[in-house]
Amino acid sequence: MSSTLAGAFGVAALFVAVLALVFAIQALRARTVSSDAPSTLPEPEPQAPQPEAKPGTVKSELRKLGKDLEVTRGELKETLQHLVVVRYDAFGDTGGKLSWSMALLDDHGDGVVLTSINSRADARTYAKEIKAFTSESKLSPEEEEALETLKKEAGPTVT
Repeated sequence: MSSTLAGAFGVAALFVAVLALVFAIQALRARTVSSDAPSTLPEPEPQAPQPEAKPGTVKSELRKLGKDLEVTRGELKETLQHLVVVRYDAFGDTGGKLSWSMALLDDHGDGVVLTSINSRADARTYAKEIKAFTSESKLSPEEEEALETLKKEAGPTVT
């Protein structure tokens, strides 16, 4: 097997591993959100009581849709929807900026930073948990750059 083909298989395997990690994180977050859903959803603002519409009418369906929309908006804030990738050369002897750091965060600045360091012989992948744009693990300059770029690009949508 040629080294080019082996490299292509390596990159494909790394991509599949990253996707699996992202799906695993989403599954864990969904399980966590569903287990404590009553405490994480914002309390609805008090509104003037309105008479209950008859079931099956347009008015009652619109009210149901409005409630569903509010729940969905609350859940959306918990999804990993902000993404930045920083590419770089980790070693001076390799070209093409094959190493990368990727930040995946939700609206609260929580999520994960994934990093792949590529050399001529191998590639190593790291994952670090992020809470409110900070990590308990020491971040590399490229990982910090990914977080800062995301924080600036996301602007007021990330709280």
